[in-house]
Amino acid sequence: MTATAAQASLQPSAPLGVPLTDAEFARCRQLIEREIGIHLSDAKRPLVVSRLMRRLRLLRISTFTEYLDAAARDPRERRAMLDAICTNETSFFREPRHFELLRTSIFPRWRAAALAGERPRRIRIWSAACSTGEEPYSLAMILLHEFGTAEWDLRIDATDVSARVLEQAQRGVWPLHKATPVPEPFLRRFMLRGTRARAGTFQAGHDVRSILRFGHLNLVEERYPMDQYDAVFCRNVLIYFTASLRAAVVRRLIGHVSPGGYFFVGHAESLANVTETVHPVVPTVYVR
Repeated sequence: MTATAAQASLQPSAPLGVPLTDAEFARCRQLIEREIGIHLSDAKRPLVVSRLMRRLRLLRISTFTEYLDAAARDPRERRAMLDAICTNETSFFREPRHFELLRTSIFPRWRAAALAGERPRRIRIWSAACSTGEEPYSLAMILLHEFGTAEWDLRIDATDVSARVLEQAQRGVWPLHKATPVPEPFLRRFMLRGTRARAGTFQAGHDVRSILRFGHLNLVEERYPMDQYDAVFCRNVLIYFTASLRAAVVRRLIGHVSPGGYFFVGHAESLANVTETVHPVVPTVYVR
């Protein structure tokens, strides 16, 4: 086998013999980075092929160039393309240390301040990349467990760039295996087990739904139409951005954290050398 033939054999190709050329992959990467800020490494090329191939089959398009032309022309297809590419890995009570910090340190501080008349009995939290909803529903459960709604005004705003996952989050229905990390008392109090057509699933009950609001938001946008928050969660998203975009997004997000409020990032993320407007409380948690 010649060197050229060997190199060609190593190139990932789409099913049914549709190749993704270097030029097409570069064009795809540019579009995704421009639209949602995510930088795809060369290692993501097979992922791009497998996920976009589904769109090609659905639309009966024979080449990636033709598909990219369609996505460039049609905003709806562009959104479908971005939905297909985005990886939405999440789970209930992911990164348990964050929830433990809320329960043992942050919530008692807020409660004591309210009793002293130093803050209103009002809590606002923003889940800035909520995916299919496990994060904001986890926050809703722990908030309701600790504060209830009789004396406290509670609200969680949850946003994501993907219309597909937002629709799933708003439905608030998951397969039963997703319930494993949810504490049993929370399952009994806040969740409903599916029956008949929904057997094998569980869904969010009225109490947690009542304090949640969902909306579309692209973190690449220069301004966010959001309020000020006691805590902002943006976990396991910043790592996919370029350094310059990461710094810009962090500055915008922190602008929506109230003084004395908290900013949570993912376990592989850090704000070191990104901003000096917040200070670390523990690794991955910062206070403004």
